[in-house]
Order: sequence, then structure tokens, then C-alpha cells
Amino acid sequence: MLKKLGFILLIILLTTIVILYLEDKMRLNGDENAEEQSQVAFDMEKPYKEDEIIESDDLIKELIYLANKGKVLDSPVIAGQTEFDELQKSWGLSKDSATTTQGIYENYLASHHVTVGHKNNLIFDVRSYHPHLHNIQLNEIKNTMGTPDETRSFVDQTTNQIILVYQINTTYQLKWILNQPTVDQPNPEVHHISVVTNVIEPQQTVAALLEEMTLEEKVGQMIVAGISGTTATKNTRSLINDYHVGGIIFYASNMKNSKQTLQLLNQIKKTNEQNSLPLFLGIDQEGGRISRLPKEITKLPTNEETGKINNPSYSFNLGSILGQELNAFGFNLNFAPVLDVNSNPDNPIIGNRSYGNDPGIVSELGIQTMKGLQSQQVISVIKHFPGHGDTAVDSHLKLPIVDKSLKELNQMELIPFKQAISNGADIVMIAHILLPKLDPKFPSSMSKPIIKDVLRKQLGFNGVVITDDMTMKAITDNFDITSSSVESIKAGSDLILVAHDYAKIVSVINSIEHAVKTGELSEDRIDESVERILNLKMKYELTNEANESFSVGDINQKIEDVLKNSQ
Repeated sequence: MLKKLGFILLIILLTTIVILYLEDKMRLNGDENAEEQSQVAFDMEKPYKEDEIIESDDLIKELIYLANKGKVLDSPVIAGQTEFDELQKSWGLSKDSATTTQGIYENYLASHHVTVGHKNNLIFDVRSYHPHLHNIQLNEIKNTMGTPDETRSFVDQTTNQIILVYQINTTYQLKWILNQPTVDQPNPEVHHISVVTNVIEPQQTVAALLEEMTLEEKVGQMIVAGISGTTATKNTRSLINDYHVGGIIFYASNMKNSKQTLQLLNQIKKTNEQNSLPLFLGIDQEGGRISRLPKEITKLPTNEETGKINNPSYSFNLGSILGQELNAFGFNLNFAPVLDVNSNPDNPIIGNRSYGNDPGIVSELGIQTMKGLQSQQVISVIKHFPGHGDTAVDSHLKLPIVDKSLKELNQMELIPFKQAISNGADIVMIAHILLPKLDPKFPSSMSKPIIKDVLRKQLGFNGVVITDDMTMKAITDNFDITSSSVESIKAGSDLILVAHDYAKIVSVINSIEHAVKTGELSEDRIDESVERILNLKMKYELTNEANESFSVGDINQKIEDVLKNSQ
């Protein structure tokens, strides 16, 4: 009996061992298969049913969690990791695609509620239009996530959207895209979101570029220089090749006609090919009397005329056509629009360059012109901070003095700049104005209280700061241009504009280098500005590519079409 019982126990033990062994083997195979499938079919988070009710706060937190991993709701795609050809094998051909300056965007809205942007086969942007997103509103995003790192806008003839950009981690940004808030709808719902990563090759990143740059190259990037003549002269080539200037400003004296102007810009781009960084190629093309392009290009109206019409859509179209004409020649930067409020009718310098004496109108029309330029990939420079509208003298000739307090500036002059910064301004130009109640010693272009305290801290501007021309008499009759340039950088300026005289440009460059070598300026301070400059050049994807010839008649016809639709 005992033998029989022992035999049965032995059978049970052996059976148990076999079962445990088989279960363990199946588990291991399952893990291997799961790992293999995750590499091929991607990692899928918990799916949400379209009719499932989810609290907005919980949904925002879920989206933040996913964005940390480069993902969006109910999608296996990972920005910066998923290759497009693998996705295409799984999802098939997209409904349609569009090629942009950033990359190629594929439409999978009907099947997966997403579009994906890819470049060199790597998906870098995942845009989700999931139905649940419409349950989230603007205030809920800000209440949960706080103030966005950046606020942008996208405007065309049919769309007017605000874009809230949050840097989720060092790899990913989460962008919320909503209709622009209005009086009737101050708290709009989410239209879609975007999880995006930077797909620029490692050797092209700003940090890597900074690491490789010499001090001379860094300082050069902080200079926007004027040139003489209508061809790339010896001095012009020297500024580019020997001093590595970051940009060039062009005046009417540089442009005889459209054909010559196109050739000049192409010559300069060709000269710059040996440098690793493209140039800012800038111009003052405001409209009205401040129009530098050749005379065969139809002039646009003054801002004063545009202000009387007071049509934001028309202002956007003016900015857009401005961008198109500048693109045709190869310009990538426009020193416009003017955001000065013309509060002093005796002002000798602003006058009809302003949209008017109402800061609300100046803000709205100026911002739309700025957005129109940006829609054509042209960098817009808003000017002249902190406001040139209440001056009694021309800073080209004398140093203006504005005896206003910060409280008074906040009630008038600063309003358009504050609004433009909130709407995605890239560059702010600092005027040469003395405001003794803010800084009794230095004009605004050299003033820490005005640039760092008001512009950077109070208004929250993180973009590029450029001075007005340092060869204007407001500077040269009262200060030394070289030490003024160093003081301007100390105060927070990133770009020094020296619009005339090759010798003055070189002396400014040498003085900045000397200030770093003697410790008056730290190289970290230089790096801070150069980083902003490089980020902006990358954002607008500036290149040295030559522009092809174009029809002046076609450009003028487009201008006429815009002018006909002013109302």
C-alpha cells in the first residue's frame, strides 16, 4: 500500500514539474514575441473609445504623459523614433500628402485621427485630431500646464489660430492648436495637438555649432552690417569672409533695378558659402516713403493709410505680399512693421509710418502685418522699442528725450509691443531714446533697465534684440560707437546694427572681441546672444541658395490685387 502511495506521489510531482516547465517556456516565448512585436508593430497605449467620457484634467495629464514619450492619444507612432516606411507597411498609403519647408506631411485622419510629418524617413511630428481633444478648452490647458514656453499664431485667409508651445522635456514639445480667442469665444476648444521633436542632425545643433565656433565667428554673428555699392565689393567680401558678419542690411543705394538687386543678393550668398551659417539679408520695406526696393516694384501704402482703413485681414495681406516680394529677391528679414503709437503730431521721424494714435489699432494692424510676413518665411522686426511716437527730434540727427515713467509707457507705448510679443514676435529693435525716469545715463539701446528689466522680464521677450543703427547721430554725437556697442551687449542686445562705413563696422567688431579678451564681457554672455541668433536662423531655415529670376509684372499684379481688396 505504501509503495502504491509513493508511486502516485511521484507521478504527481513529475506532472507538476512538467507543467511548471511548460508554463515558464510559454511565458519566455511570450515575452520574446511581445518584444519583437513592439519593435515591428510599435507600443500601443490604452485605447480610448470615442464615446468614452473623460475629465478634461485627466485627459490633459494623459496627453502630457504620452508627449513625454513622443506619442499622442491612441497612436503607436513615436516622434523621432518611428520610421515612415515601417508605418506605411502597417497603415498603408496615406490619403494625401503635402510637402512643406519642414518635411512631408501624410494624412491618416480618417483611419487614425493623425497626420505625421517625416524627413529623411524619420517621423518628427505627430499631430492628433482625436475627437476627445475637443473637450479641452484654452483655460483648462493653462490652469493645468501654466504659462506656455512660447505662444505663436497661424493666420491665413481662412484660418486664425493660436499655438501654445510647451517644452515637455529636452526631446519633445507639446503644441496645442486652438482658434484665436475672440470677444464672443474667449475660451476656445482644442482643434488639434502636435508632439514634435527636433530632427536636425546632431552636428547641426546649436550647441554643437557653438562648441565649434571661434570667438571671432561668434562676435561676427552679432553684427548686421551695411555695405556700399551695387556689387559684392572687396569690403563686402571681407565682412563676410574675414569678419563672419551675421547679416547685411540693404538700402536703396544698393539697388539700381530688380535684375541687379537679384544678382547682388545671389553674389553675396555665393560669397558666404564658405561659412557654416547663412546670413540675415535685411531691408527696410515698410511701405510708403520707407520703401527701399527698386522703383519698378509697386509701392505699398503708408501705415497711416492702412490705419485709416483699419481692416486686419487687409493688413495681413499687405504683410504677406511684402513677404512675397522680398522672397523673390532673396531677402529673409524685414525691418517692419513700425509699432510706434503716433501720439505726438509734431514727431518728425514717425508720422505716417505709424498706424495711428490708438494703441489698440497699432497693435492689431501691426501684428497682422507681422504675421503676414512670417507666413512667407520672412523674419519680421518690430520697432522701435520702447516707443518712438512721442519724440520731438529725429534720432538720425539728435538724441530724443522722452520724459515718461514706466506707468505712462505701459498705458500707451508698450501696448503694441506687449501684444506682438504675445503673438510670436521674433526680433525687437531697440530705439536710441533717452528715458531719464527709467535710465538717466544711457539711451534705451544701451540700457539694462529698459532691455533686461522691461523688455525681457516684464514683457517676457525671449527672442532676438537688435539695436537701431549705431551710426545715427543720437549715438555718434554723444557716445563712442565702439564702447556704445559693448554697453549695448551688456544691457542685453543680441545684434548690433552698424549700417554705414566699413571702418566703423570693423572697429565695433574689434572692440567687442577686445572686451571679451579683457574680461569686460564674458564669452558666456556672447554665447547667450549667438544661441538666440542661431536658433532663429534654424527656425526660418535660412540658406545660401541662389534665387532664380522672376517676373516683376507678376509681383506687381499680386500687389494690385491686394490693394483692390482693401475694404
